[in-house]
Amino acid sequence: MEIIYRKNGKKYKIKESNDDLFIDVHIVNNRTIVKLIANEDVELIKAKDSIPFNITLKDRYFLNGYQSWTDTNEYSVLKRLRNINKSPHIIVHKYAMKAYGDSLFYKYSIRKLHGYDVFYSKGQNESFIFNLNYKNAYLLVEIIKGKNQLFLTSDVNGISLDKGESIVVFDYYFSNNYHSGLEAFNSYFPKKELPKIFGYTSWYNHYQNINEDILSNDLEALDDRFDLFQIDDGYQTFVGDWLDVDKNKFPNGLEPIVQQIHQKGLKAGIWLAPFVVEKNSYVFNNHQDWIKKDYKGKLVRAGGNWSGQYALDLDNKEVKEYIKDCLLNYVEMGFDFFKLDFLYAAGIVPSEGKSRAQTQREVYEFLREVLKGKIILGCGANIVNSIDNFDYLRIGPDVSLYFDDVFFMRLFHRERISTKVTIQNTIYRSLFNQRFFGNDPDVFLLRDDNISLNKEQKLALATVNALFGNILMTSDNIASYDEEKKQILDNTLRLFKQSMVTCFYKNRDIIHVDYEVDGVGDQFNYNTRKGAFEYDR
Repeated sequence: MEIIYRKNGKKYKIKESNDDLFIDVHIVNNRTIVKLIANEDVELIKAKDSIPFNITLKDRYFLNGYQSWTDTNEYSVLKRLRNINKSPHIIVHKYAMKAYGDSLFYKYSIRKLHGYDVFYSKGQNESFIFNLNYKNAYLLVEIIKGKNQLFLTSDVNGISLDKGESIVVFDYYFSNNYHSGLEAFNSYFPKKELPKIFGYTSWYNHYQNINEDILSNDLEALDDRFDLFQIDDGYQTFVGDWLDVDKNKFPNGLEPIVQQIHQKGLKAGIWLAPFVVEKNSYVFNNHQDWIKKDYKGKLVRAGGNWSGQYALDLDNKEVKEYIKDCLLNYVEMGFDFFKLDFLYAAGIVPSEGKSRAQTQREVYEFLREVLKGKIILGCGANIVNSIDNFDYLRIGPDVSLYFDDVFFMRLFHRERISTKVTIQNTIYRSLFNQRFFGNDPDVFLLRDDNISLNKEQKLALATVNALFGNILMTSDNIASYDEEKKQILDNTLRLFKQSMVTCFYKNRDIIHVDYEVDGVGDQFNYNTRKGAFEYDR
C-alpha cells in the first residue's frame, strides 16, 4: 500500500501513517477498505496497492474501457492497447482526439494493459475484482508484462482534504476464483427490472439531414411493435444552442412531431449533448465565460465533432441553470426519453478539490435530478458514474456503416466509430446489463441502401444486439423491407423479447455463444475478424 499526496507544494509518498495522514485498513471477506484521515491540509495524488498474481500467456483478461465508447474486450497479455500518442500528432491535435479517452491522464506503454473498475481473468489463473468506491475514485487495474502482480491505483488525484476530514480511497472486492467473484458482484449489484425498449432513431440513416417530412414519413412506417421514436442530432441550429430549433427544417417546431409520436402510442425521444458546445454556436461566441478552462487558462476542447466542440464549465451556476432550462424545455414539449451524449466532457478537467469520479458523479446526479421521472439513456459517459443516474447506457462506440469504419480511423483513439468494436463491447459488457443499468448496444441495420455492411454482418449485428441488449434500436424505414428482411426482423424481436444467454467464451477470433429461446437451447460461433457467424445456426 502506498499513498502519494501533496502538502504545501511538496510531494510525499508513505506506506504507513504519519503526522499528516492516518491510514486505516480493513480487510474482511475479500473486501479491502482503506480510509484516510487528514491530520493536516493535504491534496491527494494517488493511492496504490498490488496483489500477487501469476500472469500467463494462456489466460484472458477482461479490461473495461474508461468510458462507454472505449473498446472493451477479453485480452491476451500479448495484446497492445491502441496508444493515441503513437498516432500522427498533427491530426490528433487538430481534432482534439485525446479528449475522448484516458490518454490525457494515463501514460500508455507497450508493457502495460489496463482497465477500470471491473476486472476478471479466466484460464489457469482466475480472478475477479470490482470497485465499490466508484463515487469517490476510479479503480485502475494494471497488468505489467513480466511482473506477476495485479497493480491497483485509486484515481484520487485532485481530492483536497482539510485537517480533520476523512475519505475512503480504496474499497474493492477481490476473489481468486472467477465464479465466486461473479456471485459476489451479482450480490452487490442485484438485478434490476428494466423494461426492454424497441425503438427507432433518426441518426444512422439521415444523420443531421433530418426535417419535419423525413421524420413524419419514418414515423408512419413504424408498426405497433415499436416502443420509442427518437429524434437525434440535426434538429437544433448548433450544438449547444438547444433552445434554438432549426426553423428551416422544422418550421412548426418539434411539438407537432411529439404529438404525432404520442398519437401513435410511442414514447418520444430527443438527443442532446448537454456538456459541450460547438465553436459555431451562439453560446460559445457569446458566453466564453461559460467554457471550462484548464490549469493554464486555456479553453478545454472536448473533441473534433461538428465545428469543434468545447466543454462547458459545470462549476459555473449560470451554466447549470442554462442546461436545466434547456432540458426542461424539452420536458415541457412532451419528450419522455432523453439520450444525453458526449458526457465524458465533464471529466476532462475535474473540479477543483475533487477527483475525476467525484466531478462526473455530481453532474450525472444533476441530470438525474432535473429529469426526474423521465427515461435517460447516457452515451459517451463513464461507466460506474452512470450507476443509479441513468436508466440505460450505450456500452460501445457508434455503429459504422462499414464493418470497421474507414481504414485511417483505425489509427486513432479507442473511442472511434466501429461496428466491429461495438459488437464485442456488447458481448463483454453484458456483465453490467440490468445491474448497473440497461445496456444499449446501439442500432442494427438491415437495409441495402446507404450502407456497406454485408448480409452476414447485418445478421450478426442484429442477433448480438437482440441477445445481449436491453434496448434494441434501428434507423431503417421498415416499410421498405422485403419478405426476407421482415423475417429477420421477426426473428430478431423474438430473440430480444424471449431469449437468455447462458454462456459465452472466446477462442482466438471466435466467440462461442450459448443461449435459450423459450427454454430451447441454441448456439452460434461469431467470427470477430469477419463480423459474421462461422456457420449456419
